[in-house]
Amino acid sequence: MTRDRIVLAYSGGLDTSVAIGWIADQTRAEVIAVAADVGQGGEDLEVIRRRALDCGAVEAVVADVRDEYAEQYCL
Repeated sequence: MTRDRIVLAYSGGLDTSVAIGWIADQTRAEVIAVAADVGQGGEDLEVIRRRALDCGAVEAVVADVRDEYAEQYCL
């Protein structure tokens, strides 16, 4: 039997980091963390990805959405 999977929009902050474990405990689902790179700078996105895995995500993805964000929301 496969477990359900939940995709979490992950910022790398305290709230979403704690949410990974809480969601997994409450639902017994696997949590996939997705962070969006919109060109914001700041913390290294690889550090954010690793943090999600350390907090219990079964998979962590950083999606490069800089072009789409610029075209659809900034221009």
